[in-house]
Amino acid sequence: MTAPARSSRQRTTRHRPSRRAHWGKRLATGAAVAVLGTGGIGHAVVTGLGDGIGRVDAFEGLSDRPGGGRGMNVLLVGTDGRDKITEEERRRYRLGGAPCHCTDTVMLVHLSADRDRATVVGLPRDTYTEIPERRDETGRIRPAHAVKLNAAYAEGGPGLTVRSVERLTGVHVDHYMEVDFTSFMQTVDAVGGVQVCTVRPLKDAYTGLDLPAGTSNLDGGQALQYVRSRHLDGAADLGRMQRQQRFLASLVHKAASGGVLLNPVKFQDVASAVIGSVRADRGFGTDELIGLGQAMRNLTPASAEFTSVPIAVANFPVPHVGSTVKWDEAEAARLFRALREDRPVNAAPRAPHRAADAKPPARAGEQPPTVVEVAPEQVRVQVLNGSGRDGLARTADQALRATGFATTGLPTDARHPTAEHTVIAYDPRWDRSVRSVAAALPGARLRAVPGQGPMMRVTLGADFAGVHPVRAQEPPHPRSGGIPVVTGDQVVCPESA
Repeated sequence: MTAPARSSRQRTTRHRPSRRAHWGKRLATGAAVAVLGTGGIGHAVVTGLGDGIGRVDAFEGLSDRPGGGRGMNVLLVGTDGRDKITEEERRRYRLGGAPCHCTDTVMLVHLSADRDRATVVGLPRDTYTEIPERRDETGRIRPAHAVKLNAAYAEGGPGLTVRSVERLTGVHVDHYMEVDFTSFMQTVDAVGGVQVCTVRPLKDAYTGLDLPAGTSNLDGGQALQYVRSRHLDGAADLGRMQRQQRFLASLVHKAASGGVLLNPVKFQDVASAVIGSVRADRGFGTDELIGLGQAMRNLTPASAEFTSVPIAVANFPVPHVGSTVKWDEAEAARLFRALREDRPVNAAPRAPHRAADAKPPARAGEQPPTVVEVAPEQVRVQVLNGSGRDGLARTADQALRATGFATTGLPTDARHPTAEHTVIAYDPRWDRSVRSVAAALPGARLRAVPGQGPMMRVTLGADFAGVHPVRAQEPPHPRSGGIPVVTGDQVVCPESA
């Protein structure tokens, strides 16, 4: 079902589902931090809420950990729990496929020692990492091996996830919080919806997102579609992470400015919406809840900064793993050193959010290129002609090469040249590379072929209408040479600030 378009400030309503999904886990955790433990609510109430949080042994058996610094570091993760939602909700929010039982998203939140500043760092789920040799729960020795960061949870749960993040960042994790799908949508509904702003319409056939340009007030289901969408502009996960950060800033702003923290009734509504789906380490108790709530009252949009790990290679191939994200080690080290030393991330801010979704103007008769995460030069493509139209494969091959793709230059006719739809066959291990090809072939259907390897095979169908130009995403260039960040006051809708 596609969400209906709404004019600015229009509020939509729906029946509140009971089980929810996807990146909302991470944002719901942020909301939980924003509303739990406030000093305006009685200690007894918070104690009861603390007792309702599920517990995990996130630090059991960990050794050789980095030393702690000033402030508090919380690792927030969201797990893929699609097995907990109903079939009707799978259809409504287009959540097909089996759950991977891994962390779909990961972020590290640093609260300063004086509790007047927060830094939120997004860690790409496809980050290349190496899991050290370890003994698993059966007592068997598992050798060291390379994986994507989000696979650490599937292999070793919260403990291995914490260990992997600490090894990557050198930052001591003080607390671990994990959020299930249900929290996100219920939390958004409990605070009365959250505003997002965009300078252009946003439409994603994969999630059902359909937003007009301007300001929209999203309910829980629409918010879920917004934060899950990664097919809007070809930037895939990196673009999605930026939208998630903007949404998180707006959500926290709404919770803080809407009276939630000081209104016992609203507090109970929001708390009850999130508490049943939050799991935390055993050391995260009532005092920590109260402390975090008090800290949230001191934070302003301008004192919350959001950034992502600097990336050197967006499409780093690893044998038996696939396409991964490789960090810029020098810049990442500088970022995490700032967290350890309890300093702001020293960077020039990016442009406000109004420019984030903008496209450069095109000249008359010229299509502006779509920005993609993985550079087309890094993607190999073979073109097959299934349309029955002579010479079409060669034309498409040349057009794809002209926009940058490494085509084979050997287009051929498919065995059954009567295809109705254009199809891109790809190996799931290269699921990020295929987004660049999909951006160049709007409307093409994706077909996962495990074991195919890095080559993308495009079979042109009768619906083929041409190749859309694409270009690689350009890294931001901060004026002062620091790590790029945005602050909450830059990304909250102007009407809400």
